[in-house]
Amino acid sequence: MNAEMVMQELEELGKERTKKIYSSNGAQEPLFGVATGAMKPIFKKTKINQPLAEKLYATGNYDAMYFAGIIADPNGMTEADYDRWMDGAYFYMLSDFVVAVTLAEADIAQQVADKWIASGEDLRMSAGWSCYCWLLGSRPDKEFSESKLAGMLELVSRTIHDAPERTKYSMNNFLYTVAVSYSPLHDLATETAKRIGPVEVGKDKPAGKSINAYDNIQKAVEKGRVGFKRKHVRC
Repeated sequence: MNAEMVMQELEELGKERTKKIYSSNGAQEPLFGVATGAMKPIFKKTKINQPLAEKLYATGNYDAMYFAGIIADPNGMTEADYDRWMDGAYFYMLSDFVVAVTLAEADIAQQVADKWIASGEDLRMSAGWSCYCWLLGSRPDKEFSESKLAGMLELVSRTIHDAPERTKYSMNNFLYTVAVSYSPLHDLATETAKRIGPVEVGKDKPAGKSINAYDNIQKAVEKGRVGFKRKHVRC
């Protein structure tokens, strides 16, 4: 399949209701509103195809960009390629659920994520923390430095309350993921989350709210999910 054929199939799969949901979360035109599960039959035709992924991502169409992440070759992309994809990721559903997810299957994942976390840019920082969530939730504990992750927990503790909006969400998810998916630091992550307490988000909206990693960690403990690892990052 070429890019034009994929775009045609995506357009045919678009639903107005799904489009409205994506738009309410920050997606901008052009987009069709394709449910992610509906993309699987197209993937069976394309398989992993980095050149096609690049063409689709470059369209700026949200659905095409999402599908690009599904068919991308993570180790076929360089650090510069990931930076370029991040440049095009204009809201969190692209930064955290397309770019960060794709990066999480690459050998250079940690070094790129570390750079993004230190960037000071909200979506890049969010993608960096999110990438670690995907990594910790899928890779063996032995692939990570315990001291490095402990230092990252300390960084979250010191900065989360003053972090940009999307970064708060991803830092909060990081606390949860370390506690649930990285057993050596379960206790430290739990203690850190308890010390941090509720984190306010959505201050610029009429109905602001708070997120609390500690509460979610306790729920995971009760359900016996500590030590959870997923088999695959991408669908």
